[in-house]
Amino acid sequence: MPTFLTVSGSVSPDSCTERLLLTEIEPRLSGDGDGIRHLAVRDLPAEALLHGDAGHPRLAAAAGLLAAADGLVIATPVYKASYSGLLKAFLDVLPRRGLAGKAVLPLATGHMASHGVLLHEALRTVLRSMGATAVVPSCFVTERAARSLRAPQYVQARERLDRGTELLRRATGRPPRQPDGDARSVA
Repeated sequence: MPTFLTVSGSVSPDSCTERLLLTEIEPRLSGDGDGIRHLAVRDLPAEALLHGDAGHPRLAAAAGLLAAADGLVIATPVYKASYSGLLKAFLDVLPRRGLAGKAVLPLATGHMASHGVLLHEALRTVLRSMGATAVVPSCFVTERAARSLRAPQYVQARERLDRGTELLRRATGRPPRQPDGDARSVA
């Protein structure tokens, strides 16, 4: 059974959001035999999502992945100062308390740092309303930083990702990951 599930609300497979999940978040969460699964909402049947058909086999399977995970990373690009409609459709098809007992890290990417307020005001509110036990402090990364995360000027973005994933691990009862040569630990 998976321990962590990363959920991408991006419509594009080569988006900054998707790349951030696969190349930065998942490696930070891996280790100690913890399983990580990835769910790209865009791969779910659009008609079933838009009609709220929770009984559709693929949507039921996605809900099962969510139910089996201890910790979730819910990631979205910012579109028109909001999280993606695709992510909204997925969250709407889940049971009302579908995140009960889950620890969640909200993650967003966007053009302007001011869009990070979205996570606190909108996405965190939705996650809490769905019963998430712990919603750790949100991570927002500008698209520019996400594309060049290893550049020296984006050390704060890397530190936010480190802190967010460590807080998620702690919220699920997992020990902090031992830093490797390239990662920074969070106290």
